[in-house]
Amino acid sequence: MSRFRRPLLFLLLPLVTVLAVAGCSTVDESGSAASTGARTAVIADRDPRPIAQDPVPALPVTVRSFDGVDVTVTDVSRIVTADRSGTLAQTVFALGLGDNLVGRSTASFPASEHLPNVTPGGHGLNAEAILALNPTVVLTDASIGPLAVQEQLRATGIPVVFVDPTRTLDTVAPGIEAVAAALGVPEQGAALVHRTDEEIAAAAAIPADRPAPTVAFLYLRGSAIKMLGGPGSGADALIGALGARDAGTVAGLTAEFTPITSEAMIASAPDVILIMTHSLDSVGGPDGLAALPGVEQTPAGKNRSIVDMDDSVLLSFGPDTGKVLAALSDALYPQASG
Repeated sequence: MSRFRRPLLFLLLPLVTVLAVAGCSTVDESGSAASTGARTAVIADRDPRPIAQDPVPALPVTVRSFDGVDVTVTDVSRIVTADRSGTLAQTVFALGLGDNLVGRSTASFPASEHLPNVTPGGHGLNAEAILALNPTVVLTDASIGPLAVQEQLRATGIPVVFVDPTRTLDTVAPGIEAVAAALGVPEQGAALVHRTDEEIAAAAAIPADRPAPTVAFLYLRGSAIKMLGGPGSGADALIGALGARDAGTVAGLTAEFTPITSEAMIASAPDVILIMTHSLDSVGGPDGLAALPGVEQTPAGKNRSIVDMDDSVLLSFGPDTGKVLAALSDALYPQASG
């Protein structure tokens, strides 16, 4: 089996939202939104809502795995999912087959936290841990490995279905459909796609009179990794869907992520900084973030206008993408006060 595309970043998933907001909202001289203070975008109920109760899979089914192999699935009573973002487990639950899940990688929502983790080291698959679960099908992608483990599982006769590892707004529907097809529930997959599309559209319905902020997505891990998101980061799609401008794109970046420099930060001139919660914690919170090169010189840095969101949720791009967008919308467009 040849190796296939491994994306740069998979970190990372949920209509009721709660928003912790500090500060007030103003409009700067350019007409852009300039909300002061740090706030956290939070999804109140992170457990996926099943589109059906106890659906009956139509099996056997043969599907084309993303690695080009035709895989026949005859039994979905014991499902294991393995991907870095946890999107596959979320999708299985949303299709109504959560009770069939016996193992997972990232626990991106409470209902999956009790299940055995097949990546005890964080990112690497453990073949013994998976085999011990006696799975009847494994759903995975190239965001996690090593590939030799997935090949070993397939060699034992376990159906291993790879799905597209890309996580963007454009891949939400195809991702749901791929999982639904592999599990023999295509009708539930179509219904889930319809509901998800409606929720995304509702969350993206921003009033035309709201000033559009420029938002910079930063990926940080302490002092070792400091990156500014650009076209293709994933966050740029969320930002654009909410009527805002992606700061990295505005600044002329061409890569998904570019090392942060003072010049790049100042040129991007964000009104708001969007960041994963663990990234923010890794630099000491809002004050530590403001101390990074160039950040203090931006409108967002001056106002401490920072929105953070849980790592496993923000870039999951699964059935709960509408909930993610709704939470971010509340954070980017808070009610004016002061």
